Amino acid sequence: MARGGGAVAESEMRYDRGMEKRRVAVFDIDGTIFRSSLLVELVERLVEKGIFPEAARAAYAEDRVKWLDREGDYAAYIQSVVAEFEKQLKGAPFEDVANAAGEVIEEMRSRVYRYTRDLVKKLKREGHFLLAISHSPKFIVDGFGYEAGFDKTYGIFYATGPENRFTGEIEDRDLILNKAAVLRRAVRKENLALGGSVGVGDTESDIPMLEMVETPIAFNPDQKLLTHARRRGWKIVVERKDVIYEL
Repeated sequence: MARGGGAVAESEMRYDRGMEKRRVAVFDIDGTIFRSSLLVELVERLVEKGIFPEAARAAYAEDRVKWLDREGDYAAYIQSVVAEFEKQLKGAPFEDVANAAGEVIEEMRSRVYRYTRDLVKKLKREGHFLLAISHSPKFIVDGFGYEAGFDKTYGIFYATGPENRFTGEIEDRDLILNKAAVLRRAVRKENLALGGSVGVGDTESDIPMLEMVETPIAFNPDQKLLTHARRRGWKIVVERKDVIYEL
């Protein structure tokens, strides 16, 4: 069986039946489970509801068009959305934003990739602990992850103040932006096993996380993840329209 890169210590890789550790299966969400970005859909909904100004769209419009025209990359587009989201979020009421997130979850919960949807179901039947690590806001990741059948979800935690409005601060920013560190914490806290573990991601930021698992899968990978996956001999899966195939 292919391994994720030899970075896992032997004590972590050993499957200790006496301790009844569950094998972990870790997934990215945006572009891996969900066929879009939770953050992009949330920002669009916040603009539609008047919680964010219409001008918010203009902040990332150019990068979006460049990406759609294949003149720019997706990462630059998403970073523009993130920057505008964090700018507009400060001072916004938590309840209003959370309600918008709930609407997005309700409408988008079935817009998932068939390959990862079916893989989640298979791994759940086999007894894996299903873990999702995302760089979208925690309050939307938690709801979407629950609908998708995950046992535990991690997302970016945007702090609120005494009036229940967002302060603009992010708790544990350095931790949540490091998916490998989040996975290590989850393995420790939930008493999980990396022996027999599975990981699925789609971008360069998922590489450290995928290096930790026994069976890493690059799903619809960007160029940097694709190059790394080929070099490491990882499984590469592409889903296009109604076709799923391995490279």
